[in-house]
Amino acid sequence: MNELVLLGDEALALGALHSGVSGCFGYPGTPSTEILEYLVDNFERASGPVAQWCANEKTAYESALGVSFAGKRAIVTMKHVGLNVAADPFMNSSLCQIKGGLICVVADDPSMHSSQGEQDTRYYADFAMVPLFEPINQQEAYEMVAEAFEISERLHVPVIMRMVTRLSHSRAPVHPVANIRSQNDLEKGSPADWMLLPALARKNYLKMISKQEELVSWSCGYARTHLTLNPKRTDIAIITSGLGHNYFEENRSDYTALCADKGLPSVLRIAALPLPLEHIRAIAQTAQTILVIEEGMPFIERQLRGLVPSHNQIIGKFTGHLPRTGELNPDLVRTALGLPAHHSVSASFNPADLPGRPPQLCKGCPHHDSYSALNAAVELLNKKEGKVSTVVTADIGCYSLGATNPLKAIETIVCMGASIGMARGASLAGYKYAFGVIGDSTFYHSGLTGIVDAVSTKTPVTIIILDNSIVAMTGCQPTMLPSSQLEKVLLGLGIEREHLRVIETKPGTVEENTRILVEEAEYRGPSVIIMVRECLEAFRLRKKKDAITNG
Repeated sequence: MNELVLLGDEALALGALHSGVSGCFGYPGTPSTEILEYLVDNFERASGPVAQWCANEKTAYESALGVSFAGKRAIVTMKHVGLNVAADPFMNSSLCQIKGGLICVVADDPSMHSSQGEQDTRYYADFAMVPLFEPINQQEAYEMVAEAFEISERLHVPVIMRMVTRLSHSRAPVHPVANIRSQNDLEKGSPADWMLLPALARKNYLKMISKQEELVSWSCGYARTHLTLNPKRTDIAIITSGLGHNYFEENRSDYTALCADKGLPSVLRIAALPLPLEHIRAIAQTAQTILVIEEGMPFIERQLRGLVPSHNQIIGKFTGHLPRTGELNPDLVRTALGLPAHHSVSASFNPADLPGRPPQLCKGCPHHDSYSALNAAVELLNKKEGKVSTVVTADIGCYSLGATNPLKAIETIVCMGASIGMARGASLAGYKYAFGVIGDSTFYHSGLTGIVDAVSTKTPVTIIILDNSIVAMTGCQPTMLPSSQLEKVLLGLGIEREHLRVIETKPGTVEENTRILVEEAEYRGPSVIIMVRECLEAFRLRKKKDAITNG
């Protein structure tokens, strides 16, 4: 195939297609979304391997597990906090004897461009004792997929591929392989290897422990992990991983000039976990000080403190040589290497001097009208009680922007589905009127169980489902079930018919909707209000698709 210019996410997806993947599953979450979008498009357009969006990361991982049990290769995609949702099947799958190769692709988000935290997926790999691959460019993202499938099938373990925002969302040329691998044959795994009853799980856990020595040996021999020793440099050695290695390479020429008299220090690039202990011990013997350059949390830096002799000084993020938070960049690494800062016209530029441009809801977004009604209802209820008697919890989605001016309608944003549980908790704590705001897709993702809790305890809480018919925040992926199914689901969960209200949200209905919100807030039990209007971007996309379909 000819050279292709691809996002890191797209390169990884193409690598999966060329490595014989049979099943691809995920839940949209920036910066991972484009991986499955690429695979879904291939599935729908070219009848390629099955690729489907799922209700949440847990169901996606379990679907991939089913494909693996059937003997075929599977990949599941999510962002870093999504792995928290999938943690139960992920952790337990490490004790299964994986049949078809299983890759969990997790995109971390240093600097929290669109996330609640800077969680580092390498800790999950260490926790589960499974391999983790960390590409440094688009070509590696493409090629590592085949290597990850191979080690997954050879050692019968799930494997993580860790992406980060800067790699996921940047483009570069990719050279695909000439030979595309065919899919595995259908062949089930052994039941004894997949049933985690205590007696069997204990045996499987011992098997997993016994694999660790082989995994460490593999990581030391992995071709992309390379060690260059310079015994003459006893003052410092460098360990890099992920994009930290790229930034070191960008400064290599200047650093070489700086080190002209003594030569470059010993350098170890770690491309996969578990940590290559043999290489780490070798580099620790060459120098007194070890500088660790890694993207994300100080994972390797922390681990080294228990692996190298106590006389070695470990420097990096814990010691302030590199910042503890946010993304790395070449200039930060340059400073850590002892190089002078670059001087340019832009050096005196301070981004803080620019006026702030925080993200805002789209002009004409239905959430404007929904929040206008909610704000009016809250004001009326507090005025009636003569004190602050309301709590408004919210969730992850476009409607999170209701926290900012001019709306300032919501008070909490924690994680997918938390709005319902937190509203219930606030009600039980003593607030008379508790509202939980959640989107239609987020409700299917992790809101259903919160409704079950509220119904079973008859907690006075008013849940507002903002139904804009799409997963708008991550690029307008489809909601798992159509809007028409929401009522049936809620009635099935036990919400009383008279306290399940479906209303249209638009400028002309704000006053009437305010009245309905106040009315349901007064009900001393769980109620749900579905506020309906299609996302404008989804409307445009639907019209464009209809025009193409109709010629």
